[in-house]
Amino acid sequence: MEQYKKYGSQELKETREGFGDALTFLGKKNSKVVVLCADLTSSLFMKEFSKIFSERFFQIGIAEANMMGIAAGISIGGYIPFAGTFANFATSRVYDQIRQSICYSHKNVKICASHSGLTLGEDGATHQCLEDIGMMKMLPGMTVINTCDYNQTYAATLSICDHVGPVYLRFGRPAVANFTDKNQKFEIGKGVRLIKGKDITIISTGHLVWESLEASKELYEQYGIECEVINIHTIKPLDNDIILNSVKKTKCVLTAEEHNYWGGLGESVARIIATKIGSIPQSFVAVNDTFGESGKPMELLKKYNVDRYSIINNAKYIIKKKLK
Repeated sequence: MEQYKKYGSQELKETREGFGDALTFLGKKNSKVVVLCADLTSSLFMKEFSKIFSERFFQIGIAEANMMGIAAGISIGGYIPFAGTFANFATSRVYDQIRQSICYSHKNVKICASHSGLTLGEDGATHQCLEDIGMMKMLPGMTVINTCDYNQTYAATLSICDHVGPVYLRFGRPAVANFTDKNQKFEIGKGVRLIKGKDITIISTGHLVWESLEASKELYEQYGIECEVINIHTIKPLDNDIILNSVKKTKCVLTAEEHNYWGGLGESVARIIATKIGSIPQSFVAVNDTFGESGKPMELLKKYNVDRYSIINNAKYIIKKKLK
């Protein structure tokens, strides 16, 4: 299909590198940008910023709760703090500080979380955060963003700097296909239709966007199924219009995310459909209420049924259900 040509062979790049490169650009552009890190400067590609703008870089150490409090305080002076660490430590370990010091007071703090989901890989269950989207989206006033590749992470980092209010920006560890437009305009709260189709709507986020594209291509080539693929990079606020317009056309939907199916993107989509349309067949590709384990990223996606093959199988199932 002609639509797939622009998503052909792609270079592999790390989403966290897109974040680090954007931070350096922002440091040059905006003197109000301040960066805080919890002893993970290299892992979050913050080294360049720390060298060039040492007076605006604060190494807090392994004291994430303190980092959130400091970030909230810095924001009072008109600065724009970017607080970075691994997703598990950026949410679970500091939820009280985020709720009380940042969200309740609506502080302009950007919480930037790397190494999210199963694709963190070998570090195992203690570090693989699969609950963070649910935790963050429940906080009043919190914007939740989950990017899919280097280019989108770079663009999102620039965009959240201009956004006033708390943001949770989620990205990953491994090198993944870098397939979105280098010069894209990132709009918070606006989904992106990547492929136009009529048989099923596939709504995905983060690393599962590329898996959805690959799955939809095979579904078309092998079974003649035309998927409409939507990249939901902003989980809160959710782009209701792009979802509803697509689902009204296809009459069935599949959501795909590297997250527990409790509290994730799928539940947000189900709520919108239930309240605005009614009963529509939906399938959830997500981690089935369990912790992860140590392993290679792609092997873990396969084992926990959150890869392209799981999307293919679930898509075929939900279309059959629609046709009954």
